[in-house]
Amino acid sequence: MTTWRDTPTKTVMIDGTSFAYRQLGDTSGIPVVFLHHFTAVLDDWDPRIVDGIAARHHVIAFDNRGVGSTGSRVPHDIEQMGADAIAFIRALGYSEVDLFGFSLGGAVAQMVALQAPDLVRRMVLAGTGPRGGGGIWKMPFIVGGAYAKAFATRKDPRHFLFFPRDAEGRKAAGEYFARLAERTADRSRPISRQATLAQLRAITAGGLHAPDDLSVVKVPVLVANGDHDLMVASEHSADMARRFPDAKLVVYPNSGHGGVFQYHREFVPEVLAFLADR
Repeated sequence: MTTWRDTPTKTVMIDGTSFAYRQLGDTSGIPVVFLHHFTAVLDDWDPRIVDGIAARHHVIAFDNRGVGSTGSRVPHDIEQMGADAIAFIRALGYSEVDLFGFSLGGAVAQMVALQAPDLVRRMVLAGTGPRGGGGIWKMPFIVGGAYAKAFATRKDPRHFLFFPRDAEGRKAAGEYFARLAERTADRSRPISRQATLAQLRAITAGGLHAPDDLSVVKVPVLVANGDHDLMVASEHSADMARRFPDAKLVVYPNSGHGGVFQYHREFVPEVLAFLADR
């Protein structure tokens, strides 16, 4: 089977914008569409999670508008990001998908489910919370602090944002970045400054937005997070799970925003069981 390390990058044209994507796994079933985090491009997906889910499902991951190798500019609101994701899914010819959204991608997945409910069969939401969650005004300060630490230590900011700064967390971070480096060819373009700032504005605006009525989302939802998430407070994930009519919450111990990467060996079977449950 083709793995995330070597699956080719493809493009699809949507209203004059070229969207970059990769796909792998058995294409006969309902695809699982991956929606990624703040500043992430295709190469920031953990290969163990992609390959693990692709072992039983058709996986599609893409750079949304203005991100990485996709053209145009990142919109300043999450609703438009959701609309762009819907347009991408429909451009590939799908009328039903499962969604896996991590962090900002989880917020975008909620917009997809609210804007096009007939398009979504099941959702996995990791490291994310509901629109209108409290404390989101802290995000620029949290991100800014992590970038300052990263500059001083010559590390990726996700060392400080995704993982605990103890021995276990540092080990998990090192292994995570080693996995991200496995793909050496046909890599996506890095995130632009415009895209980074636009995403940050969209996240901040989403936190200040009126809460969405998630009770109208009737599909099954799996919510996962670490127990000490610095970026999206872990209690927001629990609050979000309570708002959905049919949701399961999984919280991983001694982990943060990147808990699903730190616990990928436990997370992948959880997702596979959730997607297989009829």
